[in-house]
Amino acid sequence: MLIALASAKGSPGVTTTATALAMTWQRDVVLADLDPAGGDVALRARTPNEDVLDPDVGLLSLAAAARRGLAPEEVPEHLQVIDGGTHVLAGVTRPEQVTGIGAVWTTIGSALRAVPETDVLVDCGRVTPGTPVLPVITAADALVVVVRPSLDSYAHVRDRLRWLSGPMQLEQPGATGTSSVGVLVVADPGERTVTQDLDRLLQHEGLPVRVLGRIGRDKRAAEALAGRWSRRLNRSLLMRSAREVRDSIAELSPSDPAAAS
Repeated sequence: MLIALASAKGSPGVTTTATALAMTWQRDVVLADLDPAGGDVALRARTPNEDVLDPDVGLLSLAAAARRGLAPEEVPEHLQVIDGGTHVLAGVTRPEQVTGIGAVWTTIGSALRAVPETDVLVDCGRVTPGTPVLPVITAADALVVVVRPSLDSYAHVRDRLRWLSGPMQLEQPGATGTSSVGVLVVADPGERTVTQDLDRLLQHEGLPVRVLGRIGRDKRAAEALAGRWSRRLNRSLLMRSAREVRDSIAELSPSDPAAAS
């Protein structure tokens, strides 16, 4: 199962959300950093031995393999393990590195979607017209849009979802491309009505989108997540909220075993 996470505009916390979800996921999972603007996972994360990640192993090596044809079983060769035990596909650190990936994005998306017995959570950065990772997003079983609670942010999400409803066929579940879309709101604990407010807006617009819940805005935990894993982090608001929404995210996909049972 392939789940793409992205934002409509700005930096609402897609990487932090994707990382927290991967670290709390209940099945075998890979966190793939495909942000074309330059990902943060390769820069922030450390191995269990506190070493930096190998810059030659990740998206760039996977793209090189994809030019020769890429079987899903080959994806694990390009993964690294970070502190906390999560397997990651490290992304590019500079935007210009994306240029060389070119036409193999479709191959990469297909391979990630079919990794045997493994779910893949993909950080796609901002979803904008012309984004090179659109083939990965359209290959995904589901798209999760991450947003902060404000009127302008909600307006951007609404407009981006309108744009996506064409190429991604959001109104036709089971069609080629993403068939399910959900929204996560990154909010402070006191902002209790944010999900209901957003749900009313999307329902009014007639968009087939599900508001999945709220990720706790937890600056201290987000900063710690960029460094070394700890048991204290596991009990943080960020990680608790990730555990609360993970099942709703998994159930977005029609191929989710739990949803099908």
